[in-house]
Amino acid sequence: MSNVSQETMMFQPVADNKNVAKTIREVTQALQEKGYNPIDQLAGYLLSGDPTYITSHKDARTKLRQFERYELLEELVKAYLKADKE
Repeated sequence: MSNVSQETMMFQPVADNKNVAKTIREVTQALQEKGYNPIDQLAGYLLSGDPTYITSHKDARTKLRQFERYELLEELVKAYLKADKE
C-alpha cells in the first residue's frame, strides 16, 4: 500500500492577481513582438521551469520570474474559467 494521502489539499490563492495578469499580458506582447508564439513559449516555461522559453525583450523574463509558476497557472486557469462562463 502507498503512503500517499488521499485527502484533498487546500490551495492558498495569490494575494495580488492583478499584477500577475498584467505581467502575463506584458510578456505575451513581448513574445509576439519578437515573433514567438506566446502560447507555446508560456506552456514550455510553465511545464519545464526553463526561463529561456521567455524572451528577455522588454525585461519579459525578469518580470515573469518574479512569480512562482503556480501563481501564473492559477491566474491562467482563473481567466479561462471566467471566459468560459461568458
